[in-house]
Amino acid sequence: MSPRFFIFGLGYTAARLAAALSARGWEVISTGRDGTLSFEDEGSVRLALADAGHVLSSVPPGGEGLDPVLDRYGAALGGKTLHYLSSTGVYGDSGGAWVDESAPVGRGRRTARAEADAAWLAAGARVWRLPGIYGPGRSPFERLAEGRAHRIDLPGQVFSRIHADDIVAAVLLGLDAPPGAWNLADDLPCPQNRVIEHACRLLGREPPPLLSLEAANLSPMARAFYAENRRVASGKARRLLGWRPAYPTYAEGLAALRP
Repeated sequence: MSPRFFIFGLGYTAARLAAALSARGWEVISTGRDGTLSFEDEGSVRLALADAGHVLSSVPPGGEGLDPVLDRYGAALGGKTLHYLSSTGVYGDSGGAWVDESAPVGRGRRTARAEADAAWLAAGARVWRLPGIYGPGRSPFERLAEGRAHRIDLPGQVFSRIHADDIVAAVLLGLDAPPGAWNLADDLPCPQNRVIEHACRLLGREPPPLLSLEAANLSPMARAFYAENRRVASGKARRLLGWRPAYPTYAEGLAALRP
């Protein structure tokens, strides 16, 4: 009988993990728009959970920091190996300084995420803290094609990022890792402008104009993204799991994704 892995929220990254697990002989049950079960179907979800040894949630927090999965199904998760896809946004703004898992959390704009992150840690999960995620179908190339790529004039602004397949590789290595927080990021935090400009060079086109934050007319969510500035260190995963990103910088990642 195949081991069962239950995924709450079969989103972009979780779907890639599900495919990798299935290829390794796991039976994957999931909720979400493209999942196998409805999150609201408590009877079926609890029945599937009963035979699942591993559970991962990529469901974002609800209002006031409540975690929908723990709130509804927490009592059914006892004895399971738990994983949670969180965000490095829990660290808030570090002024461009490096942050590792020992850095304080809950100081930034994503307080609900920080509260959910803490709740999963308290439940004994492996909490994977992720920066900006890119990969097939979700890269600067798509944003350029759709006219959504921006260059913002914010000198000194730095972000970390990670290819979705590198997240999958880390989670596979850490299926039975010790519970706790695990940062995942590539080796080269840098301004988002540099990534957009490199994508344009690969396409042989001019980059979008350099705009002020006000002139860019960004959505509130995108504008908030630029309110924080940090570099994410992932030495723990490298030391303890032997994880090495296949795409150590945006250059390798974009080369693999170039249309």
